Amino acid sequence: RDAQESRGLGDVYKRQVYIGIDWANDKHDVCVQVANSSVRKFEVIKHSPKSINEWITSLHKQYKGQIAVAIELSKGPIVYALQKFDFVTIHPVNTSMLAQYRKAFSPSGAKDDPTDAEIALDLMLRYPNKIKALKMESESVRKLTYLVEQRRKLVEDKRRFSNRLIVTLKEYYPHLLDWFSHRGSGIFCDFITRWPNLQKLKRARPDTLKKFFGSYPGRTASYSVKRIQSISEAEPLTLDNAVIESHQLLAVALANQLLVAVKVIKVFDKEISELFNALPDAELYKSLPGTGPCLAPRLLVAIGENRSRFNSASEIQMYAGIAPVTVRSGQKSWIHWRYQCSKFTRQSFIEWAAKSVHQSYWAGIYYQQQRSKGNTHQASVRSLAFKWIRIVFRCWKTKEPYNEAKYLKALSDRNSPLLFKEKAC
Repeated sequence: RDAQESRGLGDVYKRQVYIGIDWANDKHDVCVQVANSSVRKFEVIKHSPKSINEWITSLHKQYKGQIAVAIELSKGPIVYALQKFDFVTIHPVNTSMLAQYRKAFSPSGAKDDPTDAEIALDLMLRYPNKIKALKMESESVRKLTYLVEQRRKLVEDKRRFSNRLIVTLKEYYPHLLDWFSHRGSGIFCDFITRWPNLQKLKRARPDTLKKFFGSYPGRTASYSVKRIQSISEAEPLTLDNAVIESHQLLAVALANQLLVAVKVIKVFDKEISELFNALPDAELYKSLPGTGPCLAPRLLVAIGENRSRFNSASEIQMYAGIAPVTVRSGQKSWIHWRYQCSKFTRQSFIEWAAKSVHQSYWAGIYYQQQRSKGNTHQASVRSLAFKWIRIVFRCWKTKEPYNEAKYLKALSDRNSPLLFKEKAC
């Protein structure tokens, strides 16, 4: 093997058993190789807690040492099943890397599960400086990671229900879209379930409607007179019962789903807030302009708490998919955005950068400069996220919260074009 690898980049070489796994829902194909041996054994493990536990425990008893496992996952059922054993080290293999490696030796496109398991094992042994061991964060950070990812999926569900509900109401009951601006609120959903069509709403007495609107906090009561007046003047879009009765069933069903999603998101928000505020890095991320209660926890789990995980800001930029990719061939050169990355992490940084435009003085100036160059909104926000990551990396390494005044002074001291152009204007 390469001398550089054998000098220690490969902590993997200290293991007693090396395993490559091609995972599936019902079974897992594995390729096993013992240290100091070139013999490889193939077997199939049933996907069940009992089968996995018995298999990995028997290997450990037989060879009395650490076990390195290469697999195309960094999380999932099989990973969770193996993580509980302190003698197992998991080495995630990039799916694209494995596919290209397979293609290099099988131009015909041939593929089978045992071969993929062996390829994963080969990659781990041959390129230990690339296939690094998975280092687990603390239990709190891992729990927070799952919560923020699951919350985001619930928000997407809420948006999907809301969009479908809007489309449904346009078919027979469009008046609600004029009376309510917040289509995901509890009052909006409750109103639909109580008065699912205009004919039924017309039969409601003004006092009943006023009492309904008054039962909700906020500025709802101040709009009740205007809404009641609009209801009395409203005219039906259609009188076809086939349209009304079928669509109102769907509208009520979607409103109930939307209401459940809203309530569940609030439960997640409370759990995330309690967990996030208890972490030592919470103040650091709360100090960043525009993060708020939603994005601050997402940024924390994106970077993690292990200070040795990233050695430079560029590593975070590449991991998050913010850093562009340059492709050169002969005299041609072009740039495109990074395809292989953590999509959720990239989404977190881009959404935060967009929020910071209105919360940070220099970020707003930088964004406007990018737009004045002809860049689109998305390109400008990605460029801003690229700059923000360098600042966050510095704060993360030094464990110091972000200070806007301190950063602006640093820009001024070095006569940064960012502030100089603003002053010139």
